[in-house]
Amino acid sequence: MNRILIATDGSAAAHDAVELGLDLALEQGASVSIVHVVPGIDVVPWSGLGMTAAVPHTVDDRDRAPIDEALELARARGMDVHTELLTGNPVDEIVAYADSYAFDLIVLGSRGHGALASAVLGSVSLGVLHETRRPVLIVRRAAVASEAEAVAV
Repeated sequence: MNRILIATDGSAAAHDAVELGLDLALEQGASVSIVHVVPGIDVVPWSGLGMTAAVPHTVDDRDRAPIDEALELARARGMDVHTELLTGNPVDEIVAYADSYAFDLIVLGSRGHGALASAVLGSVSLGVLHETRRPVLIVRRAAVASEAEAVAV
């Protein structure tokens, strides 16, 4: 394995995916690229009549935050990684980027919304899994017992 693509959205599950992807890259001696996808347009309320309008999305520091966090994790491991802020549909952009640069593995987190929420909201991790022909590692957030639960046991 020579090239690993890690996709992040700044969620807790994505944080775990970044850490696991970086550790895997260190273990395999692979290069790493980290991407975050922002929307191309924002939907905003247009009037009090319940109508909406679409305006071009303006990239700001909040959009860069997931990339900056992942870059800090990489630097803490002494790794030099490439980062990219992409615009558009997350599934399409992650798959296209992975194909364009011939990555050996795509690593991303799963928020674990459940079947109903995923059906309504969609799931980026499942979308990538179904759209790409590349290996995909989906990292689910580990359940951690609270201190009260640990003490009670």
